[in-house]
Amino acid sequence: MRVLVIGGGGREHALVWKISQSPEVTEIFCAPGNTGTAELANNVPIPADHIDQLLAFALENKIGLTVVGPEQPLVMGIVDQFQEKGLRIFGPTARAAELEGSKVFSKNIMKKYELPTAEYEIFTSHEKAREYFNKETGPRVVKASGLAAGKGVILCCNAEEGRNAVDLIMQDKSFGEAGDEVVIEEFLEGQEVSVLAFTDGNSVLLMDSAQDHKAAWDGDQGPNTGGMGAYSPAPVFTDTMRQLVRDKIMFPLISAMKVEGRPYQGILYAGLMLTKLGPKTLEFNVRFGDPETQPLLVRMESDIVPLFEACIDGTLDQCELKWKQEPSVCVVMAAKGYPGSYEKGKEILGLDEAGALSDVVVFHAGTKGEEDKVLTNGGRVLGVTATGVDTPAAISKAYEAVSKIQWDGIHYRKDIGAREQVK
Repeated sequence: MRVLVIGGGGREHALVWKISQSPEVTEIFCAPGNTGTAELANNVPIPADHIDQLLAFALENKIGLTVVGPEQPLVMGIVDQFQEKGLRIFGPTARAAELEGSKVFSKNIMKKYELPTAEYEIFTSHEKAREYFNKETGPRVVKASGLAAGKGVILCCNAEEGRNAVDLIMQDKSFGEAGDEVVIEEFLEGQEVSVLAFTDGNSVLLMDSAQDHKAAWDGDQGPNTGGMGAYSPAPVFTDTMRQLVRDKIMFPLISAMKVEGRPYQGILYAGLMLTKLGPKTLEFNVRFGDPETQPLLVRMESDIVPLFEACIDGTLDQCELKWKQEPSVCVVMAAKGYPGSYEKGKEILGLDEAGALSDVVVFHAGTKGEEDKVLTNGGRVLGVTATGVDTPAAISKAYEAVSKIQWDGIHYRKDIGAREQVK
């Protein structure tokens, strides 16, 4: 079977890496891919949001399965267009992908079907959103409703910070049209955990847990990013909690989407806060998380391709997922200045030395090849991922690999996995 993976980040490199291990696969293409995917797949110079070109490529090259990495093409309706042409593609339709495309839609679905989530209000008026903070002075979370590459969420400690966040999103348009509507939520306290599940629209098969590190700097300080690292599993996510999340959040949402006439197939990602009152949903995403995918896939024993196909065919209830016991850690190496402005084109050294370490995989995210050099080409550049007999061993291996990689302007957190250490 020929497989096309759409996207060019660390998540897509991890998907290509995992898919390449399947005996069902004869050839892999990745559009647009990066320097890492080029070692395992044929990179295709088509951007992930150029759906017409991707469709033409899939038809011409007799692609048997397409796997979509990023959220944007899903929200744009790539699944609908591929399905109309009889192509097999893994991911939700545009109507189902609105779960991520609109936080307003997502919150309203959760409220309608009584899924546990933070209390919230929705605003389309900049002035009224600012006025909200005349009466609410405590910590709040301000979110751009639309797609903002994981950066449209601002944690505010007081009313002044809240008004500044509203100005940034709705007046300054820092996230473009994504900020035409905002959601202002109560501030939930607890540990955050990422839970991803395969679903065929009827059955739900949960993956193992992971914890992401969203903040740019050590100690969970600084602005939110797309993710600075992750580890799996998250010990705080117990078997009891897992069953609760499946029965009270994941399965009810899938059932709700079916009732709404938006049947959901693909990966369902729930960002959860484990509060004193139980798990509450922070957000739903409609694709694999990045960087959670990297530590998850290095631990997955099962062949991933039959799972993709079962979700498409509606036979997921016949599948099971097997996991390696060894924990894993992914450290994101980013460009200086990320998630703000940053420079590209810096030569990366030490990749071979890092990749040669046992139980280490260096996943590329924002990289490109130029002659015999590998250059930085994004904010998040690499996801250095390691497994170990326990989490401290995995952390040690990951940072040993990180220490061998160099370029001008490296930025990475030095405390990935530290939450697990203080349990």
